[in-house]
Amino acid sequence: MIESHAPAPPGTPQPWVRPALLPVRPGTGRFLVLAGVFVCAACGLVYELELVALASYLIGDSVTQASVVLSVMVFAMGLGSLAAKRLCRHAAAGFGAVEAVLALVGGCSAMALYAVFAWTGDWGGMWGDGPRCLLVVFSLAIGLLIGAEVPLLMELIQRIRRQDAGGAVADLFAADYVGALVGGLAFPFLLLPFLGQLTGALLTGTVNVVAGGALVLGLFRRDLSRRARWVLLVANLTVLGVLAAAAVLVDDFERAARHEVYGDDVRVAIQTDVQEVVLTGGTHGRPLSLFLDGRLRVGGRDERRYHEALVHPAMNGPHTRVLILGGGDGLAAREVLRHPGVRRVDIVELDPGVVRLARTDPALSALNGHAYDDPRVHVTTADAFCWLRRAPRGAPYDVVVSDLPDPGITASTKLYSLEFYGLTRRVLADGGRLAVHAGPVSSRPRAFWTVDATVRAAGLRTAPYRVAGRDAGFAGGPDRSASTTRAPRDWGFVLAAADARPALGLAPGRVEPPLRTLTRAGLAADARAAARTRIGGLAASTLVHPRY
Repeated sequence: MIESHAPAPPGTPQPWVRPALLPVRPGTGRFLVLAGVFVCAACGLVYELELVALASYLIGDSVTQASVVLSVMVFAMGLGSLAAKRLCRHAAAGFGAVEAVLALVGGCSAMALYAVFAWTGDWGGMWGDGPRCLLVVFSLAIGLLIGAEVPLLMELIQRIRRQDAGGAVADLFAADYVGALVGGLAFPFLLLPFLGQLTGALLTGTVNVVAGGALVLGLFRRDLSRRARWVLLVANLTVLGVLAAAAVLVDDFERAARHEVYGDDVRVAIQTDVQEVVLTGGTHGRPLSLFLDGRLRVGGRDERRYHEALVHPAMNGPHTRVLILGGGDGLAAREVLRHPGVRRVDIVELDPGVVRLARTDPALSALNGHAYDDPRVHVTTADAFCWLRRAPRGAPYDVVVSDLPDPGITASTKLYSLEFYGLTRRVLADGGRLAVHAGPVSSRPRAFWTVDATVRAAGLRTAPYRVAGRDAGFAGGPDRSASTTRAPRDWGFVLAAADARPALGLAPGRVEPPLRTLTRAGLAADARAAARTRIGGLAASTLVHPRY
């Protein structure tokens, strides 16, 4: 009689697969495994989003950082799935070990990245330094561990009750995707606003290790040897201890890292619904500095050069009604109010926390000349792009001042688009003028001249210019930097008008107090210096094709 070697029917267990010895009924066991899949998927997606958010905050250019982190993690997940095949014979022990390591690595990743950033302070080129490489290492490690989860969980759920592969995959992925949805929503709406990035990551790691440890040590403990159970128990308790200690010390860590980044005279550090706002100095003769998401936005040593150059050339003409886009610190409004004849100043600022600080902080309100106490100043909290779309047509502005972060910061890209300047043109009065902060000329000439090309594509005539001789790097470019050693050497501006090329000059007469840093001769020289850097043939930046 010839022995048959036909393949086993579908669903037949492989020789090494043995039924799990469960302390509960199989139906309950499957439910608990799928609940574990749900929790682990939620934690895994939080780790991904936390790395993307932290990279965007610390480095800038959120599109690039999201692309790097997510692509590396997805690639690593594939490698992790392949590597996990070797652990399937010991699926329970392997899954317990994977979850303990994932909780430790993912939970501590935010603190480790922020520590390296704070105490090294150099995020240089794309791959040319340790911190950026560390970001890739964390993405790779977390991706490997997340990828290893699915094969091991598949093995565990099949040990409870064998079923066809399609049904098992459907159940597992359904729980996985629903968990990812919950994690994806919990990160921006719960963890980030209420706990912050560091504590949120630590809490996620705690949930991860508890869920993984409970599933293995509770449901599959009979699949483990006595020694394996003790090793996993000690490992999970050690991870919990590390995460708990980090959570206790996180406030002290944040203060120490903040002082390392911003210096020793941090007076105010708040997280608004929009961004982190930090004020340093402003007392005992120290210059005031305002940081928004780590970028030096106001430097007390040189802010007057910036704001005088931004505002006063645009005021050379009618200026009864003035619109300021951005400028929640009140410093552009201070310059506008120095001109006689101003009847109304509208400020459109996204972050009410900055406006509140500009009103109430003694040093900042003194620096802006208490502009918000002037009854002519009216503030609207809104996104500038959305506000312009709804702006009334019957009350045009003589002057529009665009006091916004540099082009190239992803959140600001739409505010330097053809569509944005088209909307701005609609609110300009006949003969009105638009002043745009367009970023540094010397270090990013292509971005500067792209702004000029985009403004011209919107039907406006332009007069580009720059102001040189910066002391510090406020209003920095897309890379986050609190360091003055990496500061651009100038600011670039574009003055524009719809009817004719605007005359680059200063309004006749005197302003009170007199201008400190800007002269007609100096302005003309700076315009010639900017013209020497011109890059021709650049296309306009649009919403669907940003070019910064």
